[in-house]
Amino acid sequence: MTQRLNIIIPMAGWATRLRPHTWSKPKPLVSVAGKASIEYLLESLQSVPNSQSASYTFIVAPFLGERLMRAYMAEKHPELNVRYVVQAEMRGQSHALYLARQALRGPTLIIFSDTLIESDFSFLAREAYDIVSWVKAVPDPRRFGVAEVGSDGLVKRLIEKPESLENNLVVVGCYYFREGRQLLRAIREQMRRNILLKGEYFLVDAINLMLQRGARMRTERVETWLDTGTVPALLETNRYLLARASSNGHSSAHLDGVEVLAPVFIHPSAEIRQAVIGPYVSIGPNCRVVQAQIAESILEAGATVEQVALRGSLLGCQALVRGRSANDPPLELNIGDNSSVIL
Repeated sequence: MTQRLNIIIPMAGWATRLRPHTWSKPKPLVSVAGKASIEYLLESLQSVPNSQSASYTFIVAPFLGERLMRAYMAEKHPELNVRYVVQAEMRGQSHALYLARQALRGPTLIIFSDTLIESDFSFLAREAYDIVSWVKAVPDPRRFGVAEVGSDGLVKRLIEKPESLENNLVVVGCYYFREGRQLLRAIREQMRRNILLKGEYFLVDAINLMLQRGARMRTERVETWLDTGTVPALLETNRYLLARASSNGHSSAHLDGVEVLAPVFIHPSAEIRQAVIGPYVSIGPNCRVVQAQIAESILEAGATVEQVALRGSLLGCQALVRGRSANDPPLELNIGDNSSVIL
């Protein structure tokens, strides 16, 4: 690869499946295993050839998405060259990419913000195919889009929500285009022909147009595909990331009379007293936990939990949960930033 890679990360949807958390922040800034989920996505791209010199384009929603993502990246990743494109009207994936058309030139990697995969991207330096789609084989693909692969190993077409189990290679939301201009031409044709589904322009339809025009597309299989798009998926991803972490940063946190059941992540600034924490718990900075039992949950920055048992819960920043006793049956809560539950 002699040209600089363009990396486009669409994140403009309203993320309604992750409410109430996305009322106050964009989905990539919701925490999982001690970090904003965007951090794990950026870490997964470190094997991209010359990743530090790549040109990034974030397609964001207006208002919170634009303001908070820009501020976060400026603080956390000033070394990255990031351009922001606002999708004010949610008209689908291809529409979002058309708004970012200045980045659709030369080698282009598109990865959706709620997609976390484990892949070695270094092969892109010598990739010869026009399109690469990352896929994972699943037992039942009928809820997803799949790649139909011919006997020659090339993708014949992409199928959205197939009726049969025969094609089980699910596309996971990551695509490489050797020449972004070819995708842009297909998107323009898609929009000109008004190829929509439920009022939105989907990327798979643009790719199918490219395949009809002779583009050569192959698949790249992954074994690990994580999702951060819903609360249950986020908690499952939290479990996986904590389980594979080499260390569970809690040794320097203020722990008084605390039983820790690994794996957990506890930020050093957290205060925890008379509590049982774990397994699979992430506790963010400046959290306070007193007389509580917490398992399989995420507490974002500044959350307070007192005299209650929690399991399978997601508490937003500065949230407060106060119960009567940690020995009561565990609660399953999903509360957003600056919210309170007092029992």
